[in-house]
Amino acid sequence: MNKNKIILFDLDGTLIDSTEAIVSTFYHSFKELNFDFKGNDENIKSLIGYPLDIMYKELGVDEEKVWDFVDAYKNRYRVISKEKTTLLENAFEAVKLASQFARVSVVTTKTRMYTMPLLEHFDIAQFFEIVTGRENVQNPKPHPEPILITLEQMNYDKDLHDVWMIGDTKLDLIAAKEANVNSVGVLCGYGEKKELLQYTKHVKNNSLDAVNFINNF
Repeated sequence: MNKNKIILFDLDGTLIDSTEAIVSTFYHSFKELNFDFKGNDENIKSLIGYPLDIMYKELGVDEEKVWDFVDAYKNRYRVISKEKTTLLENAFEAVKLASQFARVSVVTTKTRMYTMPLLEHFDIAQFFEIVTGRENVQNPKPHPEPILITLEQMNYDKDLHDVWMIGDTKLDLIAAKEANVNSVGVLCGYGEKKELLQYTKHVKNNSLDAVNFINNF
């Protein structure tokens, strides 16, 4: 079958729920580096999807100390990520179905070093052609670069391929818009419906609903 659709999946909040892993790792790094964090879980969750350095800056860490916190985060996250991360409901089915009628890849702000073990752990790595992580780009989402680099590696041809980005935050949808590709927002992650609708006409409950929508579009 000649697959003329390309589907790009975001990861956190779109296919996996790593909220507990991420939030607990932030607290661990604050404790380890004696940072008096004045915020709460919601402040951390509201920034998921951004690169770690930006998250720490937004949470009040001094710019010159940010990378110490990122290092502390990564050392801890590596140890706990699998046990504290779950595959979202219907995510396996979503990726499997997508792979039957489209070519599929992942575009995430996580680094590949943490992404690949998780994809393998959940047995979904097999479905993806390309996995673009934070270290593969200069400019993370909402910049279009992660999408454009992924499409280039997939030998994208704009006359042949119909491209869709599925993601749970405005960062995914803005990147899609800037890259001139279609998008579907999903409500199983960190974005609010009202906000997502500012950047896409299509918002579905989860990735499986999004994939079914694209299949029938």
